[in-house]
Amino acid sequence: MDNRAEVRDFLTTRRAKVSPEQAGLPQGGQRRVRGLRRSEVAALAGVSVEYYAKLERGALAGVSAPVLDGVARALRLDDAERTHLFALAQAADGTAALARPRRRSTNRWTARPSLQWTLESITAPAIVVSGRMDLLGANLLGRAMHSSLYESAAAAPESSLGAAPPNFARYTFLDSDAQRFYPQWDTAAAIAVAILRTTAGRDPHDKEMHDLVGELSTRSQHFRRLWATHDVRHHGSGTKHFHHTAVGELELAFESMAMVSEPGLNLTIYTADPGSATAERLRLLGSWAASQSAKAPVSSAGQQVDGQGAGPRARQSGHEPAEQAVVSQPNLAREERATPMVGGEDDVVEA
Repeated sequence: MDNRAEVRDFLTTRRAKVSPEQAGLPQGGQRRVRGLRRSEVAALAGVSVEYYAKLERGALAGVSAPVLDGVARALRLDDAERTHLFALAQAADGTAALARPRRRSTNRWTARPSLQWTLESITAPAIVVSGRMDLLGANLLGRAMHSSLYESAAAAPESSLGAAPPNFARYTFLDSDAQRFYPQWDTAAAIAVAILRTTAGRDPHDKEMHDLVGELSTRSQHFRRLWATHDVRHHGSGTKHFHHTAVGELELAFESMAMVSEPGLNLTIYTADPGSATAERLRLLGSWAASQSAKAPVSSAGQQVDGQGAGPRARQSGHEPAEQAVVSQPNLAREERATPMVGGEDDVVEA
C-alpha cells in the first residue's frame, strides 16, 4: 500500500472528525471544510503550519516521537489511532520491518498438535485468528459456533495456492448468509474493516492483505465505503451477538489475546453470562457439535476434512449480503432432522 497516501488520508479524515469546540477553539465564523483547519492542528501540536502541511502530505519519515505525540493530542486520537499513526511513521522510515514478526502465509498454516490440544481443553468456544481475519484454528465449540463460516469457505473456488482458510471479512461482505449470523451486521462490518486497516498499517507490504483488500473492494461497494473512512481499532474485548441456525440467538462476551508462540495470531475465547439463556444455548450447541463431529472427522487445523460444517444451507445468489434476512429459530431436535433455509443481499455493511 502507498504509505504516503495512507498517511495523508488518515490525517485528513481524523482532522475532519474534530470540531473546534472539541479542541477548545472558537468557531471562527463560517468554515469551508469539516473539522479543524491545518493551522489549528499545527498550533495545537506545537509545530509550524508548513511543517504540519508536510506531514499531512504523507512525509512521516524521520518524524520524532514528540512531534507524533503532539499531532495525536491535537487530533484527539484514541489509543488505536495513536498506535496506527506511529505504525505509519515506522513504515515510512523502514523501522517497522525490524520489529515485525515473520510474515506467514495462512494458506499453509496448521495448528501444531499441542496448540490443538490446548484449544480442545477450553470448555468455551475458542478460535485462532490472524490479523487478516483468517480463521486458522478452533476447538469443537468454536467450529460449531462458526459452522456457517466453514461452509462458506468450503464452497468457494480454490486458487492456484489451494483452498483459502475461512475468512471473517470475506464472509461478512461476500456471503448473503452473514446478515443472518450477525444480527448487528453493520457493527460487525465496521469492526472487520477497522481490524483490516489496523493490520495493514502495521505491515503495509503484506501481499496477501493487498489481495484481500483488492478482492473486497472490487466485489463490495459497502466495503469500499468503510475502507475509505480509515477507521482503526483495538479489538481485545467486548460483547458480540450471533444467530446460530441450531440454537438461535447468542450474546457472548469475548476476550482476545496475542499469542506469544505464534506472532501475528490472536486467541479469542467467547463466554456467556452464567445462568443466562445464552449459557443454556451454548450447552445445547455443545451437544449439537458432538453429533456433527461424529459425522465427519476434523483436521488439526479445526476444519472438518470433508468440508462439512453445519450441513447444507440455502443461499441467495449475488455477492453482497441482504439488507435483512429472516430466519426461523429451530430447536435442537428439529435441527437433527432438517436444516432451516436462510437467505440474504447488501448494499445499504468486523475479531
